[in-house]
Amino acid sequence: MNPISSFDGSVYFTGMTMGLSLIVAIGAQNAFVLRQGLRNDHVFAVCLACALSDGVLITVGVTSFAAIAKLLPWLDPVMRYGGAAFLIWYGAKSMLAALSASGALEIGGGKSVSFGKTMATCLALTWLNPHVYLDTVVLLGTISTRFPGGQAAFAAGAATGSFLFFFALGYGARLLRPIFARPSAWRVLEAVIALVMWVIAAKLLFGM
Repeated sequence: MNPISSFDGSVYFTGMTMGLSLIVAIGAQNAFVLRQGLRNDHVFAVCLACALSDGVLITVGVTSFAAIAKLLPWLDPVMRYGGAAFLIWYGAKSMLAALSASGALEIGGGKSVSFGKTMATCLALTWLNPHVYLDTVVLLGTISTRFPGGQAAFAAGAATGSFLFFFALGYGARLLRPIFARPSAWRVLEAVIALVMWVIAAKLLFGM
C-alpha cells in the first residue's frame, strides 16, 4: 500500500496531540531549552537538535521498539545509571550558579557558552535521559499499534508536535525576559533547574 495514499489526517492529529502531551511537562531537556531561550544563546540549533532527536526516536519507536528491547536487554540499566550520573552533575552545576552572586547570568551579559559545549549538553540531556526513550520509543511506539496502516501518519504527527513545542518554548521564552532581567530571577531559575535534574536522577536510581 502506498503510504502517502493511506495518510490519515485524524491519526496525524492524534499523534500530534499525544506527542505534545508527553513532552509538555517540565524536564531536564525542556528546562535547558527554556534557559537557552531566555539567554538568546544558540536557540535555533538547540530547538532543532531536540526536535530532530525526538523525530528519530519516534520513528524508531513506531517501527521497531519491541525488537530493540529484546535485542538489547542491557540498554535499560546502562541508560538509567549513566543518565542519572549526568543529571546529578548538571544539577550541581546549576545549583552552583544559583548560589553565586555573580551577574554573569544577566541578559545580554556574561560569557556565552561555545556552540560545541552547548550542543554537547543539549544532546546529552536528550540521549542520556531514559525518560525520553520511555516517552518516544515505548509509549508512542505502543500507541501507534492502535492505528494499523496509519503508523506513518501517527509518527509524523508526533514529530510535528515536538517541533512545535521546542521552537515555541525556545523562542517564546523571550516574552519572559523582562522578569529575568534581574540576576536574582536567574538564580531562582537555576535552582529550579537543579532540583528538576536531581528529582529525575532520583527517579532513575530508585525507580520512583
